[in-house]
Amino acid sequence: MDNIYLYMLIAITILAVADIVVGVSNDAINFLNSAIGSKAISMKTIMIVASLGIFIGAVYSSGLMEVARKGIFVPAQFSFHEIMLIFMAVMITDILLLDFFNTIGLPTSTTVSIVFNLLGAAVVMALIKISASDTETFANLGNYINTKKAIEIIRGILLSVLIAFSVGAIVQWISRLIFTFHYENKIKNFGAIFGGVALTAILYFIFMKGLKGTPYYKDLKGIIGGNELFIIIGGFILFTLLSYAFQKIAKKSILIVVIIVGTFGLALAFSGNDLVNFIGVPMAAYHSYEAWSGSGISPTDFTMGVLSKKMPAEPFLLFIAGAIMVITLWFSKKAKTVAETELSLSRQGDTHEKFEPNLLSRLIVKVSTWLSTGFEDIFPKSIQTKIDASFQKPNTIALTKDQSIDAPAFDMIRASVNLMVAGVLISIATAMKLPLSTTYVTFMVAMGTSLADRAWGAESAVYRVAGVLNVIGGWFGTALGAFTAAGIVVFLVNWHPAVMTPVLLLLTVILLVRNYLSHKKKSTATKDEDSLTKAESSSVQGVIYESASNIVNVVKRGNKIYSSTITGLAKQDLALLKKNKKNIVKLSDEVEDLRDNIFYFIKNLDESSVGASNFYINILGYLQDMTQSLEYISKVSHKHVNNNHKKLKFNQIKELKEIEGAIDTLFTATKAAFDSKSFEEIGAVLSKKQAIFNLLTEKIQKQVERTRTEESSPKNTTLYFGILLETKDLLTATMNLLEEYYNAHDSSVEPATIVPTEEG
Repeated sequence: MDNIYLYMLIAITILAVADIVVGVSNDAINFLNSAIGSKAISMKTIMIVASLGIFIGAVYSSGLMEVARKGIFVPAQFSFHEIMLIFMAVMITDILLLDFFNTIGLPTSTTVSIVFNLLGAAVVMALIKISASDTETFANLGNYINTKKAIEIIRGILLSVLIAFSVGAIVQWISRLIFTFHYENKIKNFGAIFGGVALTAILYFIFMKGLKGTPYYKDLKGIIGGNELFIIIGGFILFTLLSYAFQKIAKKSILIVVIIVGTFGLALAFSGNDLVNFIGVPMAAYHSYEAWSGSGISPTDFTMGVLSKKMPAEPFLLFIAGAIMVITLWFSKKAKTVAETELSLSRQGDTHEKFEPNLLSRLIVKVSTWLSTGFEDIFPKSIQTKIDASFQKPNTIALTKDQSIDAPAFDMIRASVNLMVAGVLISIATAMKLPLSTTYVTFMVAMGTSLADRAWGAESAVYRVAGVLNVIGGWFGTALGAFTAAGIVVFLVNWHPAVMTPVLLLLTVILLVRNYLSHKKKSTATKDEDSLTKAESSSVQGVIYESASNIVNVVKRGNKIYSSTITGLAKQDLALLKKNKKNIVKLSDEVEDLRDNIFYFIKNLDESSVGASNFYINILGYLQDMTQSLEYISKVSHKHVNNNHKKLKFNQIKELKEIEGAIDTLFTATKAAFDSKSFEEIGAVLSKKQAIFNLLTEKIQKQVERTRTEESSPKNTTLYFGILLETKDLLTATMNLLEEYYNAHDSSVEPATIVPTEEG
């Protein structure tokens, strides 16, 4: 039986490695996003700098290990057996929870996860002990939980969210007011001072304040203690001079240095603060096993008061942990997915919004707009004009949403402020031995600077606010989920340790592998062969040739959708109709995405190419009409079968099959004409227009006669008429599209394309 604790320790150690991997995948955004978003330095340089920061920070982290041992519960109240069950439950739950958030691409807090895992597991274990006791009641729960420290940690985490957002917004607003978006010239003149302030703040708080959380502080205490002000002033003078020299000699902006140092410092602060979240529990488990194994006392009788004492740091283990963190940083695909979320919410320009607006986000935006209008009425117009001038963005080429992904998300001023403010706040907390959430701090600083920078304009505010609310909601979900899940797992493990421990470990492996494969499939998914592409030509003939592939794809996919709908109705095949419904929604979304691109298409045209925009707008309108008709036909057919209404009669199915055949012939001929770009052949397709419309009119008339004489099902009649009338609309849109191409095409004119211009 005693061997089970050794197996548990081995399992916890293995879980610790996995926890570092999933934890770093989530937390990498904390120190990478500002550098990645600004694109000030290459990705390779960013990774090297961050890796060095993580290694050094790992050595600094030992001062925070106390949280896992005695920060949440009172160890003396638990036996070695109970402590090991708590630690096992915490590690299993922590890995699964963090991996879940990584898979869906939401940044969550490893600190909140570990704190509430420990709290949930300890509370449930305490309740199990209380329920088995004749002398204790629920009121004695406070004897087991370090309530004061737990509340202090939770309060610090929540307060950090408000502080980080506010400080980030204020510092960014002041910085932008001084330097504006046209900051290149001002940085040449005042960059040395900005560099001096930023570098002093980053280095002082990270190295000096951060040292207080480490065992190395006692060696430097005599030098630092009482001399903080002199160190700050001296640092500011030194770094201002170095910044001035760098700009003069290297002929580059000091902001690049600030971003490099800030990335290094934030990686160091992250590692120093968050490593406890990954290996604090395993190290506590190791020390517990070490203390018990030499005692000769039963595991259920050996109390863990030893964990209340100061435990020695394990430099070798910290080094290994740091190495695993660095390897994960370089190879984790999920880290990139999580990073995309923060970048999309803080991007200065338009982008593909990841979140849909909700009632609360709309309300917040409306209230904020109302307050903003109120402030404008109070402040003099002259002051408002001066402020607005500082926030005037430079005139550049209007980038499409796809192009914006490859462009910098924000400039180097904002990146520098993000790194400086986040690094300072995290380091202050580290010095106070408060394991605040680095994710919350860095994310909320980034959101605060985005707001101050007016990145959340009328076009994007509801989406961005909805995204922030989703992330914050996920944080509360982390806390609740961690507390509940850890409690359930420790209850199951306590019920039968020898059986439930391997079962839960196997389940953990299965879920991790499943999530990995799911994420890999999603991230490596290539664009569909038949997906639609945006036009970039600047002439009518260019757009005709370029958009031909889109027409081919819409006609091909539309034909398949229409055919599948009729087949699904004939066979009452609900699964086919359901799949068909998804396919048309996907096609409609792609057409809608093309319509969203119209602004950028027109914006980048020269004066002589306006005709191309009229043609492009018209064909997109017809494509949308086609997809709307297909969507209606697919939707009503699925609804009819799903509601178990009467089947269509044999004659109705026969007539629909006849119409389907005519449409198939039409769409196949259309596809052939556009595939070969033989636009003159469109005339032959158009010549069949009247015959198909006559066929539809004939079928409608037949159904009218049936309804008057033999039809007994109102639902069938409604469905049949709906399909026929919508098919008529589908054909009308298709013919209008073909006429637009036929009339506009001129084979004697060579297609022209947009030539990118220099930024204004």
